[in-house]
Amino acid sequence: MFTEKDILQFKSKGLSTEDIERQIVYFKKGFPFINLVDPATPGNGLHTHTENEIKELERYFENHRDEYDIIKFVPASGAASRMFKHLFEFRDKFADTKPDPAELEQNKSYHAVHQFFKNLKSFAFYDDLKALLEKESLSVDDLLNSGDHHLILDYLLSEKGLNYANLPKGLLAFHSYKNSSRLAVEEHLVESINYATDVNKKSYLHLTVSPEHLENFKRSISDKKKAYEDEFDITLHISFSLQKPSTDMIAVDMENNPFRREDGRLLFRPGGHGALIENLNDLDAEIVFIKNIDNIVPDHLRSTTYLYKRAIGGLLLKLQEKTFDFLDTLDDGNISETELENMKDFAEKNLNIFIPAAYKGYDHMDRIDFLYNKLNRPIRICGMVKNEGEPGGGPYWVMNENDEISLQIVESSQMDMSNPDQERIVGKATHFNPVDLVCGIKNHKGEKFNLKEFVDPNTGFISQKSQNGKSLKAQELPGLWNGAMADWITIFVETPIITFNPVKTVNDLLRPEHQ
Repeated sequence: MFTEKDILQFKSKGLSTEDIERQIVYFKKGFPFINLVDPATPGNGLHTHTENEIKELERYFENHRDEYDIIKFVPASGAASRMFKHLFEFRDKFADTKPDPAELEQNKSYHAVHQFFKNLKSFAFYDDLKALLEKESLSVDDLLNSGDHHLILDYLLSEKGLNYANLPKGLLAFHSYKNSSRLAVEEHLVESINYATDVNKKSYLHLTVSPEHLENFKRSISDKKKAYEDEFDITLHISFSLQKPSTDMIAVDMENNPFRREDGRLLFRPGGHGALIENLNDLDAEIVFIKNIDNIVPDHLRSTTYLYKRAIGGLLLKLQEKTFDFLDTLDDGNISETELENMKDFAEKNLNIFIPAAYKGYDHMDRIDFLYNKLNRPIRICGMVKNEGEPGGGPYWVMNENDEISLQIVESSQMDMSNPDQERIVGKATHFNPVDLVCGIKNHKGEKFNLKEFVDPNTGFISQKSQNGKSLKAQELPGLWNGAMADWITIFVETPIITFNPVKTVNDLLRPEHQ
């Protein structure tokens, strides 16, 4: 199937022929749906805490954080182009004519466009856009009044202006302040200062970015870094990584044959955010906070976010310390049945670890081995918010092919909604995943886990795409917080809806939470 040139192409990415063949097997057999057992709800796999308990967990984090190496990890390669989809469609339709202002206001299909132009001055990027237009002797007000909306969009979206359609979300101005605006990535700098700063006043932030935007990120951050260090009296340590070529996935045609470009070379596509388990695996830290690039709010709304970030951090530290104590005891091997029973109860009740019925029949040493293997895994605390209509994956109890039950974050594409029983389970769900995680990635001996050992390879995704008008199938690796963390110890915690403020379209920046 493959030529010598193909094999050289594999090697250039750090892949073998066997790797490619495994990928093609998944195209042929597909990925199985997740077997849902029950939604994780309050009292059934989802922890809820009183206000006093949350504050106590926050205090615990604040009192113990200096004992740990902490870093904030932000996947920041997401393109902003989809934020402007409705504006692109509008600009293309009226490229040669001007829209009727009355139609723009009254036609429901243009509602989002009308809202955008009506509130243009409320966006954090307005001053930059206005300044660029004025350099060209153009006035925003005049362009709006004359119906020359396409010119405004040209200067916002294209290279002649702000070039927002070709930038990642992290480099867009999200929020306005008294004398300035902040890029999305700047808001993450401020967050990292507040919960990822150590006793030496060093704050650590890691960003995964696309190769073509790396220098732009570095330049944008270096321009602002000194001001934040002076304002908060800290030192910012900002690191970057790229998605590894070895995580790229081959594309196939609709008959599952490798898809070739017009020049005969094989087509590879990025493996999705699940590829970032490699980047996370390379971090030398004990505690990692993970959050999406577009889930941020301005300073005046941030106190709840900080409270719950520190609280789930405190919960992780408490559970991890207890787990490590048990692992040290299990390592010693001289354990009574009573001690083993206490460990089993802790694993079940506090860490949601499934103990099979067969455990009762294990002899003493087998019980020690079983508990050691179950406790000696990376831990993640995942904030979950009440479902108020936002799309996204959610927390569920699931069963794997070995009849083992565990807590997982499941995406809608992994659910078999044609199965009435599965559909009924989904209908009972109460919460969804805002991507708000804190992770412990070292073991009780202070050694880094190899996170790649805890991935479930059977939880990838296949989607249909096109290249130069030809249909193809693309494959994504198990999602970072889905299959890539499938074998982690998982604890779900309810967090307030105010901690979830994503920006999927540009008009989301008009929500009160972003103003």
